[in-house]
Amino acid sequence: MKDGFLRYDREENIAVPPFERIDDYREFHAPLDEESRRHQAARCMNCGVPFCQSGVMLGGMFAGCPLGNLCPEWNELLSYGLWDEAADRLLLTSSFPEFTARVCPALCEKSCTNGLDGKAVTVKENEFAIIEHAFETGHIKPCPPKERTGKRAAVIGSGPSGLACAQILNRFGHTVTVYEREDRPGGLLMYGIPNMKLEKDIVMRRIRLMESEGIGFRCGTEAGKDISADELLSSYDAVVLACGSSVPRDIQVPGRDAQGIYFAVDYLKSVTKGLLGGSDVTAGISAKYKDVVIIGGGDTGNDCAASALRQGAKSVIQLEMMPKPSETRLDSNPWPEWPKVLKTDYGQEEAIAVFGEDPRRYRKTVKRFIPDDKGRVKAAETVSLSFDSGRPVQIDGSEEIIPCGMVLIAAGFTGAEKSLADAFDVALSPRNTVMTDAGHYRSSREKVFSAGDMHRGQSLVVWAIREGRDCAKEVNAYLMGCGA
Repeated sequence: MKDGFLRYDREENIAVPPFERIDDYREFHAPLDEESRRHQAARCMNCGVPFCQSGVMLGGMFAGCPLGNLCPEWNELLSYGLWDEAADRLLLTSSFPEFTARVCPALCEKSCTNGLDGKAVTVKENEFAIIEHAFETGHIKPCPPKERTGKRAAVIGSGPSGLACAQILNRFGHTVTVYEREDRPGGLLMYGIPNMKLEKDIVMRRIRLMESEGIGFRCGTEAGKDISADELLSSYDAVVLACGSSVPRDIQVPGRDAQGIYFAVDYLKSVTKGLLGGSDVTAGISAKYKDVVIIGGGDTGNDCAASALRQGAKSVIQLEMMPKPSETRLDSNPWPEWPKVLKTDYGQEEAIAVFGEDPRRYRKTVKRFIPDDKGRVKAAETVSLSFDSGRPVQIDGSEEIIPCGMVLIAAGFTGAEKSLADAFDVALSPRNTVMTDAGHYRSSREKVFSAGDMHRGQSLVVWAIREGRDCAKEVNAYLMGCGA
């Protein structure tokens, strides 16, 4: 069907209302019935130039799927009810559709031709339906390689990049072991993304599948500490560093040493560990009954807001340095560029429902933290910013004292952990990423490669998967003597 976009309106999965969903930590969207989902897939125009799968730089930002997912092809198959064929086409380019269908910001949809003059195809939700149907019906089965090459590879880090790299290396026939310093595999999929976006049994479902395909996982083992770099390099024919961009960006202001100030990644990990342990999720770092200030208005800040609400926060405020984005595309930001428009995410929706106002405060930053007589943070002094000069400048006289019993710093990450780079004696770039030749993944040390955020800097899960897949191809060429 080529005219579905004329026949059917865009219809999205139904979200549980905010007041109901904040009572638990479950995913909160109900899927459409099969007929409705097929209608949504039929809205795909099968464009002559499918920007959704293009993966190109436009206007200084990436447009379309970095994995090159063949969206028009599996949308068409889905529209005809050919679920297995659609899954096969999706898995041709995507290692973990069950992850990207939940956490990706859907670059594909932002470049959909329907979005130029109407509403984009529900590509992300179609992907979700295809992969979940494939798991439910048993179409997804272990596919271990028929032969082994005799080569051994170690992947350090079990986040999306490490998992993707391990998956492809295993398919090439190499014997792969993944090392993870946390108690469970998954990296940021396990401890950086909250349950509301990605329930952890979904992560473990994929891990179990990879184990059944012959991939080994060693958790609770920190490379460079519990096992030395020299031991790894002597035991394996190649080592891939895929440990993410794990050094959080700090803010240096007076009072920063007050108790009750945490990095967002530590807070989100604490909440997830509480859930996985079956304990009270407020037993670790808790927002219960507290005024919470979140520094950073991005996705991680939103996740913190949603988690704080579920823990019973008294209030939630997000401070965002940048000006409030436009609610519609500007002429300077045309389709199919990534739309630089205001996005109100699930955590902000929930805060609006609970407190009656948007938690975000734009053009704001912290000037100092104010501790109480026990050394715990009790307030923050904020100041407004001006961008008239092109750079943020504090506006004198705009200071404001706001109460806070807990502060979460969600200001991004500054690169790889230097101790790990030093352990493997690999060179780092000025951005604290593992240095390689442009477009390649081999580090300055023989046998050592790098992929994902540790290689490219903080980015999206979909980019981490792309990096892991591409790195695996380069490692394979190296192992098989093909000159990569």
